[in-house]
Amino acid sequence: MATTGEQIGKAAAESTTALNPLMGGLNRQELLGSVAMMLRRTSISPVANAKFAGKMAKESYEILSGKSERAPERKDKRFRDPAWQHNPFYKRGMQTYLAMQENLRDWVGDLKLGEMEHARAEFVMNMITDAISPTNALLTNPAAKKRVIDSGGQSLIKGLQNAYEDLTKNGGMPSQVDGRPFQVGDNLATTPGKVVWKNEMMELIQYTPITEEVREIPFLSIPPQINKFYASDLDPITSVVQFLLRNGFQTFIISWRNPTKEHRDWGLSDYVDSLIQCTEVMKQITGSDKINISGACSGGITTATFASLLAAADDDRINALTFQVCVLNPKPDDSDIGQMVSERSLEIARRYSARKGILKGDDLARMFAWMRPNDLVWNYVVNNYLMGEDPPPYNVLYWNNDTTNLPAALHSDYLDFGITQPFANPGKVEIAGHMADLTAVKCDAFIVAGVTDHITPWKACYRTTGLLGSDNIEFVLSNSGHIQSLLNPPGNPKAKYFRNPSIEPTADAWAAGAEEVAGSWWTRWAEWLHERSGEMVAAPSTEGSEQFPPLYDSPGKYVFD
Repeated sequence: MATTGEQIGKAAAESTTALNPLMGGLNRQELLGSVAMMLRRTSISPVANAKFAGKMAKESYEILSGKSERAPERKDKRFRDPAWQHNPFYKRGMQTYLAMQENLRDWVGDLKLGEMEHARAEFVMNMITDAISPTNALLTNPAAKKRVIDSGGQSLIKGLQNAYEDLTKNGGMPSQVDGRPFQVGDNLATTPGKVVWKNEMMELIQYTPITEEVREIPFLSIPPQINKFYASDLDPITSVVQFLLRNGFQTFIISWRNPTKEHRDWGLSDYVDSLIQCTEVMKQITGSDKINISGACSGGITTATFASLLAAADDDRINALTFQVCVLNPKPDDSDIGQMVSERSLEIARRYSARKGILKGDDLARMFAWMRPNDLVWNYVVNNYLMGEDPPPYNVLYWNNDTTNLPAALHSDYLDFGITQPFANPGKVEIAGHMADLTAVKCDAFIVAGVTDHITPWKACYRTTGLLGSDNIEFVLSNSGHIQSLLNPPGNPKAKYFRNPSIEPTADAWAAGAEEVAGSWWTRWAEWLHERSGEMVAAPSTEGSEQFPPLYDSPGKYVFD
């Protein structure tokens, strides 16, 4: 049975840091302004106040008299200890808290607020009610009290040590992972290969073939700029890189440099220019004029911009495209963040990163954590401080906490992307030096999304099928969340995906005709890639070429920045 640490680690792995183009526009000033407006509305909303008071009075009576049947939702893991059900004191405390939480949410809904103000007020109220849960305090958490007694007080000492470590070394946030067992290049990102080309912005890694023959058309993976590349090569079991190599694909991947303030002017156009350069290198090394390309999450935005630019220039080097958990035309109702962001808040965010030179990865991770505080903050407060346990040593969370920065110019480009919707308005918006138009991208495309992904919701990912000009698009829906839907290798007994060979006008129509398929979507993707990767040829005996000799071993140097 999984330990508590393993359970919260797996829950947090579903909430890995990712960049929504609108996410950088969430700022504290406007959240506080919405709270002030909520408080002002309280004074002129007697009906809402009376309704809240009446419901709480009635429910408090039922709770105190033992007649209440209120219980936590099945997905709420905070109240798993038996004391919450069998001890009258704890049970009544839990029921009072849950009643207050629900009735406060209803109260905010009854206030006369605009749609955006309501979304912000609800967000702040949820943060407050999550924070005051009785499970978050030693005196009102029965499991933590038992741990103090059972450990002879050692859990308190260990909890204080963990809290001190986080205050002094983790910016005051509770640690999500025990990083001591992990080292990049030692037990993470270990697949053999060479850096065969680099510039100031990226390293291009070519992996060593492990089959005698390989497909003639090479494969390039373009990761997000906000995460390091080795999510694709965490360990031998979940390594997409090793899976591709076993299937005979010539595999390349980009390792983006972690920018600093001096790189503040790196924008989307610069990243696309680097892709043009690195694919020229790949063509020379492999002798292939065609390349299959995959972009994940926000790396898919860069990939789509690259593809659009090449199509505008009548450059057909891209043979086939894959988009993984990627939203190319985000809408406000796709996520909680979108509903809270205004043009003013986007402009505040733009000025902030311009002043700092970068949007720090740690700041983005902290912002992301407070979007899901129960999973990413309070779980760890309880585990690390109240229970006195170390956070789990989980490789996905180690990678997630190995954050990177965004240069101010790229951050600004992403904010513009969320406003102007260039791919939803083909030929009308200029990005990276051309008028964006994915309808001109005619190559075959494979799109994968996660059914429980709340970061890039699958129905939003599905909209990409209507943006591309290709007549041959395949969409598959993996059975998990944002990162776990991708790290879902063959052999996983729980793996499954949904497939419908037809591309329908809407996501719901597609789902209605989709069939469940047991196993990993990787297998179907490999079949799809094989059909679009040319003939089998002898595997190269060395990485690089005479013109581009290997520089040094993978995982390279930029990954350590």
